[in-house]
Amino acid sequence: MEKNKEKIIFSGVQPSGELHLGNYLGAISKWVEMQNEHKCIFCVVDYHAITVKQDPEILRKKIIEAAKIYLASGINPEKSVIFQQSAISAHTELAWILNCIARISDLNKMTQFKDKAGKKQESVSVGLYDYPILMAADILLYNTDAVPVGDDQSQHVELCRLLAKRFNSQFGDTFKIPELIIRKEGARIMGLDDPNKKMSKSAGSSANYIALTDKPEAAMKKIMKAVTDSGKEIIFNKEKKPAISNLLTIYSLLAEEPVKELENKYKGKGYGDFKKDLAEITAEFLIKFQKKFNSFTDEEVKEIMDEGAEKIKSVAEETLRRVKERVGVIQ
Repeated sequence: MEKNKEKIIFSGVQPSGELHLGNYLGAISKWVEMQNEHKCIFCVVDYHAITVKQDPEILRKKIIEAAKIYLASGINPEKSVIFQQSAISAHTELAWILNCIARISDLNKMTQFKDKAGKKQESVSVGLYDYPILMAADILLYNTDAVPVGDDQSQHVELCRLLAKRFNSQFGDTFKIPELIIRKEGARIMGLDDPNKKMSKSAGSSANYIALTDKPEAAMKKIMKAVTDSGKEIIFNKEKKPAISNLLTIYSLLAEEPVKELENKYKGKGYGDFKKDLAEITAEFLIKFQKKFNSFTDEEVKEIMDEGAEKIKSVAEETLRRVKERVGVIQ
């Protein structure tokens, strides 16, 4: 990759569970906009996926599926790089070196680990605990300027920044300090069954999310069954009306209509009318999205990821070489 004045953007998603509308609205759709102005690198982070138990056959399919979702969302491999994390061994090598400058106290602050592990913190994999260090390596390998993520990952990016600064202080100027980009509107799409918890592919019930591969008819039913608040007013108020506020956010982002306009549009109308229209808009989005998704063969996707890895492998290897030289393991 040639050096130029464009910002380098890096982000990725795990090929596990069901990638859903929250992933798309909170992160991936923002990436699509960025590729027209920046040099974008988008990773299928399969090593992150195996921090919890995976069925190997399903994982292989999910890796392809994640890349297809990138492509169906509008990420163009001629403008951006799409690649599979495990194809470049520098990710795990740099993660080990960063492990050696990270502190237990750094990782003990990570709230996402506490949320995921719950009361089983002593029995989950070390990988799940160490996940943020590998994420830092992912980001720092490519001289990343900015990282667009959902707000649930912001703490991990802050740790990445801390580790980069610590390494630079200890061994000399080596890493860029990446910025954090969070989409203000729609950064955290909440569950359809519980507006107090985010839409999650690891949710216990499929009623929580709309998967990007859901049949449009099934998605419409989920919208119609989505929980609502007391009262009848369709207004945006996260504290008093979290369920309707969440549905308004989804509607606004899919229809590209400001929330205020939607509030006026549904003034005097009930939840039923509002949800019926949102269900139809969601179905229309999925029909278009899935048409693109199904237009790519597995072989085409594998080739795109292989080519992506080849484009950026030299950047990762040069960063790793510089790091190893600074810490004294090569000369």
